[in-house]
Amino acid sequence: MPLRNRVTPLGELIPAPARGLVYGNRGCLHDDQGNVRRRWAVRRWIACRLEFKGWQRGPMMQPGKFTELFFVDEATAFAAGHRPCALCRREDYDRFGAIWAGLHGGETGADAIDLRLHGERVDPETRAHRTHAAPVGSLPAGTFVLEDGDPYLVLGRELLLWSPSGYAARRPRPARGTATVITPPSLVEVLRAGWHEAAVPLLHPTSGV
Repeated sequence: MPLRNRVTPLGELIPAPARGLVYGNRGCLHDDQGNVRRRWAVRRWIACRLEFKGWQRGPMMQPGKFTELFFVDEATAFAAGHRPCALCRREDYDRFGAIWAGLHGGETGADAIDLRLHGERVDPETRAHRTHAAPVGSLPAGTFVLEDGDPYLVLGRELLLWSPSGYAARRPRPARGTATVITPPSLVEVLRAGWHEAAVPLLHPTSGV
């Protein structure tokens, strides 16, 4: 049976057989029996390479260790509120930090980034994933929006329905109107700045890109 460690754009943890293209963590979320008991344990939510320097990972969800998470692609990780790892993706992290500093008045450092991101991704009252509103026509490719209760990827003139194994149904992207945006505001702006050519794929091949 698949482990409950696949992450949706809304930051939820679900069981699914597809592994995805991006690895990450947000602390230890499981108990000694491997059952997920919480959505996060720390503010440092990171997105990593699937492989790094030949490191061999042991069995998943070991007692007391961080919970290994998997994302379809980096657009999904961004939507959930994760940012590039400073260890296995140092060049990406440095580039991300430079963009971030430009967006936030010179703000730098993982602690400051993670603190701001945590406020953008978690509703303080419900503890659920926080959304925000924005003109649908203004959103950059790679952003996720909520349509009829489902997460859709913004890509050109289309919206692509997310699934644990990639993207399925497509619908036209509205030319006007307000969207319910899943991707945290600061990460929308990182995408707008032209996030590409990272160490992990921004979009799954099922997107057609």
